[in-house]
Amino acid sequence: MSERDSQDSGTGATGSPSRKRDRLAWGAQIALIGLFSFACIAVLGMAKDFLVPVVLAFLLSMVFGPVRRVFDRRGIPTIISSVGIVLVLVMFLLGLVSALTVPASDWIDNAPRIERQIQQRVAEISRSMNGLMRFNAKIEKLTKPAEDHDVEKVEVKQPGMAATAMMLAPAIVGQFVFTIVLLLFLLASGDMFYEKLVHVLPTFRDKRRAVEIAFNIERKLSRYLLTISLINLGVGIALGGAMALFGLPNALLIGLIAFLLNFIPYLGAAAGIVLVTIVAALSFDWIGWAPAAGGIYLGISIIEGQFITPYLVGRNLRLNTVVVFISVSFWAWLWSVVGMVVAVPLLLAVRTLSEHIDVLHNLGDFLSERHAERLEQTDDDNGDSSAGS
Repeated sequence: MSERDSQDSGTGATGSPSRKRDRLAWGAQIALIGLFSFACIAVLGMAKDFLVPVVLAFLLSMVFGPVRRVFDRRGIPTIISSVGIVLVLVMFLLGLVSALTVPASDWIDNAPRIERQIQQRVAEISRSMNGLMRFNAKIEKLTKPAEDHDVEKVEVKQPGMAATAMMLAPAIVGQFVFTIVLLLFLLASGDMFYEKLVHVLPTFRDKRRAVEIAFNIERKLSRYLLTISLINLGVGIALGGAMALFGLPNALLIGLIAFLLNFIPYLGAAAGIVLVTIVAALSFDWIGWAPAAGGIYLGISIIEGQFITPYLVGRNLRLNTVVVFISVSFWAWLWSVVGMVVAVPLLLAVRTLSEHIDVLHNLGDFLSERHAERLEQTDDDNGDSSAGS
């Protein structure tokens, strides 16, 4: 064997265990990351009752933080401005609840009549499918075991909607009170968290970056939620007016529901279309008006989603639509309705954080919409060129 062959064989002999160790280390690292991710998801699910109001309170404090600073610069004490902000928020939420409670109570009182109307509509739709229904009935008759009339039947009744709502009411009220109280403490504490953050960081560069990140997240969240709220208000007014012209009853309530549902990306509009279609099917004699009402809702949603929101929100607040849909679905599975509402603000906060940290820069690029970074760079270049001229 030549000297070169002996060297190659020696390199292969010593290199192979090294590569195996590298593969084992890489596999162990992936396994640890997977286990950590599953543990985090499990903790988020189990601690939902505690984490939901905490996350809501911190998000609201970031939204209303700039408003509180405006009052601080005008010489108004922080505690007074914080109490005023919280009181206005509580009055607004109670107004929404009271506006929804009266029609909801009427719907509950008229539940038997609505059920009969639904059965009639379903019977009208199923008349064209009588052949399939008869075939299904024959199959059920053949596969159904013979009933023994001597055996006593026991029927287990499930609790009704009213009973379920009464059982859930204390937990919902408790979480609401906890969120409001924590929000009041966060607003009343002023910029204490930022001051503590600046104090514990070692270098001036880290202190400056931390404050810049915090204020940037606040500014973007406030801008996003304020813009989205105004857009959703316009959608609610437009839809309520359209349903009133269409002749649908409770058009004001439908507009209010559309305003609330539009805070949930994609899924909220889909739920609103289904709701309007059902209400139109129960309200009009001709079943053909139902898809027409749903089509009006769909048309308004398309105009808002494709033209109004992209124009008003701005490029630096737009997110990857696929990531938004997956995030909304994930948080809906984990935290139900509240998760769907906080999904986009959390994504926006993560993207803003990643813009200031080099290690997370690729994550921020992934969360943004297509060509967003290139368009932002073009805007910056145009601004620099105009300033230089």
